[in-house]
Amino acid sequence: MLMYPERIFTRNRECSLYNCGEIDYQTAWIWQKSLQKERIDDPDRSDALVILEHSPVYTLGTGSSLEFLKFDHLQTEYELYRVERGGEVTYHCPGQIVVYPILNLRHYQQDLHWYLRQLEEVIIQVLALSDLQGERIDGLTGVWIEGRKVAAIGIKVSKWITMHGFALNVCPDLSGFDRIVPCGIADRSVGSLAEFIPDINPDLVRQQIIKVFSEIFQVEILDIQ
Repeated sequence: MLMYPERIFTRNRECSLYNCGEIDYQTAWIWQKSLQKERIDDPDRSDALVILEHSPVYTLGTGSSLEFLKFDHLQTEYELYRVERGGEVTYHCPGQIVVYPILNLRHYQQDLHWYLRQLEEVIIQVLALSDLQGERIDGLTGVWIEGRKVAAIGIKVSKWITMHGFALNVCPDLSGFDRIVPCGIADRSVGSLAEFIPDINPDLVRQQIIKVFSEIFQVEILDIQ
């Protein structure tokens, strides 16, 4: 297994937490870009961690293919955006916790593979707190439980400042995924934590994400909202 060098810390960086409810995708997208630009303009600014849920929406990565849509993108009732993250098409909806870290990777590792693996590790450790075994699959990005993909990851990095992040299916209505080939992977199904723990508490999962994220990235969380 390829290992990446650990970050050498002198002290914990500060990370402002925005723990939000449901926000429409376009509003959150504009906000992310604003947070990223602030840190490009001022690299000494503290990091940020945005946690929210989205109204139902489909998003396409920069180079993603329309062939993975099972509906006509020109004549559709569904909200659809092509954005600057990597990866293929995915679906967001209530019950799915979306996490957008805005980090300056110069203070961590200037290595995108390292960063993706760290995001996966956050998810895997959160799942372990509920006695769920999250798994990686060689050659793919994301986290699976018993062959079902429960977390998708897509990022964009500009001048080593990150945006976008990961989406964890806690208790969403998964039927929206039937209209796409999720992440362009036709032979693997999408799942949710509620399929394994029917009474799972999304608010508890949020708190676990915050705690594990702070431990993995060794940041001091400042609760802004």
